[in-house]
Amino acid sequence: MHVETDETTEPVRMMTGKDDKFRPDNKFYGRIKGVRLSARQAGLVEDLLPKVRVDLSQPLSFAQNDVWLEIGFGGGEHLAWQATHNLQTGIIGAEPFINGIAKLLVAIAENGLNNVRIHDTDARTLVPAIPDGSLSRIYLLYPDPWHKQRHRKRRFVNDETIGQFHRMLKPGGLFRFASDIEDYVNWTVSFIDRHGGFDYAGNCPADWRQPFEDWQQTRYEKKALREGRQPSYLSFVKR
Repeated sequence: MHVETDETTEPVRMMTGKDDKFRPDNKFYGRIKGVRLSARQAGLVEDLLPKVRVDLSQPLSFAQNDVWLEIGFGGGEHLAWQATHNLQTGIIGAEPFINGIAKLLVAIAENGLNNVRIHDTDARTLVPAIPDGSLSRIYLLYPDPWHKQRHRKRRFVNDETIGQFHRMLKPGGLFRFASDIEDYVNWTVSFIDRHGGFDYAGNCPADWRQPFEDWQQTRYEKKALREGRQPSYLSFVKR
């Protein structure tokens, strides 16, 4: 059943033209389409997605004071759970994979979620448009690790993105990162240390083995555990 979004809820709007250096080559690496969508999913993509899509044509504005961003939400399990349990929080999800978008749209429709907005393309086109100090949390969960040495430049975490995260977060805001790839965990820590604008939430690396207190398991984590890989959960606080 198609549930309409609340017409009284102010949409999230985006603007373009700021910090284009964040997108040096404008290339996106990764899948944008998988198996054929079901009739219901296709209908939601056609009817519901335009109503919850982030509008890049106008300056951004939020209806909520507390706004979170999840970059690469996959199948939307974590984002939908957080939106359901934090109805007063606005949550923006960035994901170009249409099958994952369709799954999140089903969750939005079934749960009547009015606090979710979707950016259905490369997150690098969204991040520069978000105003300074406007987010309370940023999630980057199980990003593509790009294992090969020559492909590591494609990793989402780099000096520029960490700088952008720091810019977007409010003082005391959280950047939460999860991965089952130890090399990517160490990679992320190195960029955080080099930036110098974050404190660690946790007393020691052993704390990183414990899921976040409000964690909702994703399909990627389930796969990692089945295959014997230990995930890490890192939280960094903006100074």
